[in-house]
Amino acid sequence: MKDLYSEILNSELFFIAGPCVLDTEKNAQIIAEQLCHLRDKTNVLFIYKASFDKANRQAIGSYRGLGLEKSTEILTKIKEKYSLPILTDIHEPDQSKLVGFADVVQIPAFLCRQTDILVAAGKTNKIVNIKKGQFMSAEQMKSSAEKVFSTGNKKVMLTERGTFFGYGDLVVDFRNILKMKELGLPVIFDATHSVQKPGGKGTSSGGAKEFIEPYAYASLDFGAKGVFMEVHPEPSKALCDGENSIDLETLDRIVAGIVKRKRGA
Repeated sequence: MKDLYSEILNSELFFIAGPCVLDTEKNAQIIAEQLCHLRDKTNVLFIYKASFDKANRQAIGSYRGLGLEKSTEILTKIKEKYSLPILTDIHEPDQSKLVGFADVVQIPAFLCRQTDILVAAGKTNKIVNIKKGQFMSAEQMKSSAEKVFSTGNKKVMLTERGTFFGYGDLVVDFRNILKMKELGLPVIFDATHSVQKPGGKGTSSGGAKEFIEPYAYASLDFGAKGVFMEVHPEPSKALCDGENSIDLETLDRIVAGIVKRKRGA
């Protein structure tokens, strides 16, 4: 596989898409097939994202994933069969040593200031995508990036995913995209987590998914290089973040709309 970070830097646009967390191998394959179809149709880079474990769920009984062993098996198959780069997130420093299948290591928003996990991710020499904390300013993300840089790894991306707006709600300040671009790093807009309502359903998060599409389009005007979306064949049956995930038909429409706007067609 060619140098992915160089490909990202030189691309006009790229997408990160996939399920919040793996639930079944069948669903994982269905999503991968759709991403391949869109990649070939648009000639745009797609990165497949999926978590093997979601350690930051609201309730103790919430579904967390298939675990590392099974997820490694599934994601390795997807990478090899579909030639899709893989992104997965880690929640502990030691997990950075266990995700050899991944091309991109993602730092969850709640952990974006944690020195040990940022340094551990940097030491993998993989691309590190740092989600901007809901409590962080764009300017403060420079320090998070510098923790990865301290390892000699300069392959860092930053992702805007909304800011706390009181309790149980998020708001998007699109100025954050422009401000983070000033750091000289690729900036991604997470169109699905940005509509999340944290804890909005008591023991799980809600979402206002009607804003996903217009948010995704607006992010382009503010200079987002990549767009991140969580996808599930049947969001109403998703075991994690279904309230702010999109189905495959919606993904197809949004991707087409973004590519059309980006290329001025």
